[in-house]
Amino acid sequence: MSCGGKPAQRTAAIAKHMSSSGNTASSLTEPLVQFETNLALRSYVLNRPRKLNALNESMITLLREQVEEWGQSSLTGAVVGTGIGRAFCAGGDVATVVQHAREEGTRSQAVEFFKQEFELDYILAALPKPYIVAMDGITMGGGVGLAAHAPFRIATENTVLAMPEAKIGYSPDVGASYFLSRLDGEIGTYLALTSDTLSARAVYEHGIATHFIPSRRIAILLDRIKALETPSLELIDRTIEELSSEREHDEPGSPLVGDVRVALDSAFRHQSVELILKDLEEFSKRSDLAVSGWAKRTLDSLLMRSPTSLKVALSAIRKGKGLSLLQTLQMELGIATAYCNGASPDFETGVTAVLVNRSPPEERPDWSPATVEEVTPAIVARFFDQGSQYLKNTPELSVPDNLAKTIVDPMRFALPTERAIAQRFKRSKSGAIALPDLLAHFGGVDVLRPGKQGVREKVLEVLQRRCEFVDKGDGKQRYWIRWSTVDP
Repeated sequence: MSCGGKPAQRTAAIAKHMSSSGNTASSLTEPLVQFETNLALRSYVLNRPRKLNALNESMITLLREQVEEWGQSSLTGAVVGTGIGRAFCAGGDVATVVQHAREEGTRSQAVEFFKQEFELDYILAALPKPYIVAMDGITMGGGVGLAAHAPFRIATENTVLAMPEAKIGYSPDVGASYFLSRLDGEIGTYLALTSDTLSARAVYEHGIATHFIPSRRIAILLDRIKALETPSLELIDRTIEELSSEREHDEPGSPLVGDVRVALDSAFRHQSVELILKDLEEFSKRSDLAVSGWAKRTLDSLLMRSPTSLKVALSAIRKGKGLSLLQTLQMELGIATAYCNGASPDFETGVTAVLVNRSPPEERPDWSPATVEEVTPAIVARFFDQGSQYLKNTPELSVPDNLAKTIVDPMRFALPTERAIAQRFKRSKSGAIALPDLLAHFGGVDVLRPGKQGVREKVLEVLQRRCEFVDKGDGKQRYWIRWSTVDP
């Protein structure tokens, strides 16, 4: 694939910003994206705080040009992304996209926005330099795309993360079908369909962030990273970990644990939205108030979402699990193109209701079709089948040839996954492991990241749901555990 970045694009983006905001001293000193160089550290700072740093075309062009330059420079040690204000990045400028998609003469501009955004996401993911993102604030939609594929994703007490596309009649994109499908159990499916938010430490506990540090330590971290002469992935990991903090006794963790998590994985495991809704209906009748309350709230949320979005999102998540990141982004570009070409009216309906008219959250947009039962396989096929007339103008993603050939495993520096824990049991001849040995394996001196905060809590939470205690006749039955359910 060829390199799509051109200096002329960057110049045009700057000129466009200056003409739209006025050629004043203020506009010259307040660029939409600030770029900084500190020794070997290269930083971009999203600077559109009044719009919660939502990405527009100019920002994407500026970011791509500079990031490509950094990736090719031998002077670049590491790249860091942050945002000004109470958001890292709250998404993309979808209101303008819908406006362009409405008219045939400007529709190609809407598709081009998604193409440029997805290419930037891949360039950041495949950057041949260590890449760190501080999600210190609201991180949604397009902001997740900038962060989710980075080797290092830092959550703080200010982090609020979501993929809210189903709320606006669209489908999670920016590689969400790749990243969410690789989270433990069905957490990713749940987030894609419900548009629910995760906050603070929960973003870390579910593997979306690789580290959790207090917001006040972000500046200290950047100072330490810029002082590294050779910032390898392992050295950066240890540097971030040194600034991590344990959960305080009164600090809330994720609500999606224990019996609620068991119910979530069970309900969202299905291949059809109808079966998910049916299971949630059954769980809402349980005597366990935590489970029934969660199920009722989740069911109510899904019934507010675009039925078409739910089915398209579920299909994309299932397909994305077997694709590479670049393949997933290409699939999602097809979905975006189909929406822009009118495969569903819900994108325009949702953006108009939620973002333009600011309708009350309890007011359901006028989705069409109005129910999941009315969303036929033929409608879903509009977004995926090669012969679909709505996909005929889907462009091919174009990314530089010099990018890293292998994407860093997004879970490499995160808490251990359920799959990793299950595989540890598979390697045991008897299928049973002593609890101290298991904890030592994931958090002891014999592993890559000794002493990583939260490992013990994560392993114990998984064991509570997925394992059983066994008696090996050695008088230590309370310490021996065996994986007792199907593989994650």
